[in-house]
Amino acid sequence: QVQLVESGGGLVQAGGSLRLSCVASGRTFSSNAVAWFRQGPGKEREFVAVISGSGGSTLYAESVKGRFTISRDTARNTVYLQMGSLKPEATAVYYCATRNGPGVFTSSGKYDYWGQGTQVTVSS
Repeated sequence: QVQLVESGGGLVQAGGSLRLSCVASGRTFSSNAVAWFRQGPGKEREFVAVISGSGGSTLYAESVKGRFTISRDTARNTVYLQMGSLKPEATAVYYCATRNGPGVFTSSGKYDYWGQGTQVTVSS
């Protein structure tokens, strides 16, 4: 079992930055992909970014490419999402997720463990 805890959300003005953290406990997730998803008000959960177990491969949603960066610190069992040039449409609850098996996926159904989420609000 893996427990994931997100932090770093908050209120920020449009154009600002935030860094989200996802800390794992229970067992290491250093060999597994970790993804960030978000769910805005009245919207379905959507993929944001994913990083492979080795950290050598990343994928981003088109809407965040070039503005968000996902990274991992294996020693701290932590994955980060650095978000820049934030827009009001980025307002959402952000979730991190990981999976038991290998592979990198953008579909939420491929992930076995989820955090409770952290709220990000971007004001215009």
